[in-house]
Amino acid sequence: MPFRLLRTAVFAGVCLGLGWGAHVFAGGAVSPGAMAGALGAAFAVAYPLSGRERTFGAILPLLGGLQVAMHVAFSLAHAASPIEVMAHVHSGLVPGLGMLVAHAWATGLTALWLARGEALFWALLRRLAVRLLALRLLASWTPLLAPPGRVEPPVLRPAVLRYAVSRRGPPRAIEFA
Repeated sequence: MPFRLLRTAVFAGVCLGLGWGAHVFAGGAVSPGAMAGALGAAFAVAYPLSGRERTFGAILPLLGGLQVAMHVAFSLAHAASPIEVMAHVHSGLVPGLGMLVAHAWATGLTALWLARGEALFWALLRRLAVRLLALRLLASWTPLLAPPGRVEPPVLRPAVLRYAVSRRGPPRAIEFA
């Protein structure tokens, strides 16, 4: 449950950051209310889908759809009067070819970045689960393997290495014959 909330919050935050950044970069303004609504919408859409690992193919359409919804929401929240709506149409915030290409690239790279993070997170959880299971199994077998009557571990003695060459100390004097 906490991992699901964390993953959903990261996705919603990245999605909001991408939508807000693109909107502001294009010259629009975003009100705090519109940002809060967009964050809530992204969180509400992403939470039911965050129950298991998602791939690039699942993240890309979700991120793209949310970007379109955020663009529309930010544009409608920004344009309050008919004059501002007309100015908005001519300001470049209505999708043109350049804007669509820029959004597609940004959405694709962000989805790739999120998919790689998702894969890394799940790989880390799988490795952690395997290690914890191994430790649990080892701990359950330790009382069976310990000799009776010994409570303390044996004292380790230094071993003499057979093939070690010790050359510590000053160099020998060279004798010329």
